[in-house]
Amino acid sequence: MKHFYLIIFFFVCTLGFSQETTSSSDIDGFKLYPNPVTQGKVFIETKDNAPKQILIFDVLGTQVLQTTILGKELNLSRLVKGVYILRVLENNKVATRKLIVK
Repeated sequence: MKHFYLIIFFFVCTLGFSQETTSSSDIDGFKLYPNPVTQGKVFIETKDNAPKQILIFDVLGTQVLQTTILGKELNLSRLVKGVYILRVLENNKVATRKLIVK
């Protein structure tokens, strides 16, 4: 059953990425640090530093966190150690990165 969710996740990501190339692009000046996260906080910087919608998924594609940040700091202390997929939406642009929590 876990393999089924993983396949669905990759299918959805593929559809999402294919749509991004026509309507949006990677966020200008995107920086994510520190990665891997060790202190429970991560900082996300962009050129515009506008409000950002944050989505975090585990490796099975289950959404584990959804929030909006106004500054640069994102608290990840609720996440258990592991590998995640971070998706940031800002001004109709999207950036997707691998996030490691130690």
